[in-house]
Amino acid sequence: MEWKGVMPAITTCFDENLQIDHEFTARHVKWLVEHGSTGIVTNGSLGEGATLTFDEKVSLWKTCVEAVGDKVPVIPAIAALSTEEGIKLAKTAEEVGCKGLMVLPPYVHKGDMHEMKYHVSEIIKSTELSCMLYNNPIAYGTDYSAEDIAELADKHDNLQAVKESSGDARRITAIKALVGDRLAVFAGLDDVIVEGINAGATGWIAGLVNAMPKESIDLFNFALNGEKEKAFELYRWFLPLLRLDTVPKFVQYIKLVQEKVGMGNARVRPPRLEIIGEELEETLRIIDTALVTKID
Repeated sequence: MEWKGVMPAITTCFDENLQIDHEFTARHVKWLVEHGSTGIVTNGSLGEGATLTFDEKVSLWKTCVEAVGDKVPVIPAIAALSTEEGIKLAKTAEEVGCKGLMVLPPYVHKGDMHEMKYHVSEIIKSTELSCMLYNNPIAYGTDYSAEDIAELADKHDNLQAVKESSGDARRITAIKALVGDRLAVFAGLDDVIVEGINAGATGWIAGLVNAMPKESIDLFNFALNGEKEKAFELYRWFLPLLRLDTVPKFVQYIKLVQEKVGMGNARVRPPRLEIIGEELEETLRIIDTALVTKID
């Protein structure tokens, strides 16, 4: 398991009955890999994991594993209301051929840090798979500090990466200062990727890549390779779209971009609803402007 490069946090495509469209999913992940994605992250926040049943998650993993084979790892998000369910998800993911796990704090209970570290520790130690800790205090209300992350890394040999989504690039330098290269640090928000790489990130769990893999991977590589002029030219064009990843309706917005480029549809499961009216018009204006001014 190598934690590096651009790993799409894939959306979950639904058919007209709001059931998982497995045929499209297989085609979508193959397309992402063909463009240079280094892993496939499933059923996270962007994948509407909270609306998927246990069995649906497993069926989604199986589809992705079968579609990409040994080309790249499939990495499920392990997010559960209870620690027991998180452990069961982790063990099942290993059984069906997933190669890594992205471990989240519990969805609802926002306990103290002792409880939050216990939850992820029990999941990480329940598997031999390589694990990534997902730190997203904005979305989940739990903030693993650099010191907390270093403590967890000392405790678990198979904790090998962290997805840092606080929105503060200084967190990346703080983690690197404590653990060096012990953990691969991934940027977790689309609109801080260049800043994140400049701070020491070596990977990106990305959202808009679902619709624009070439542009996303080009941007990542330009920034990582120090091609600053190319990176910032592409970044300036891309930012209005990348910022769609960092707002409450990011799932609806990214799925809408996918629909506009012909790689998916805008369907979401309630309680999410498709955007309408002025909000839809404004979002389409942003998307259409980007597509018309697209850099070749």
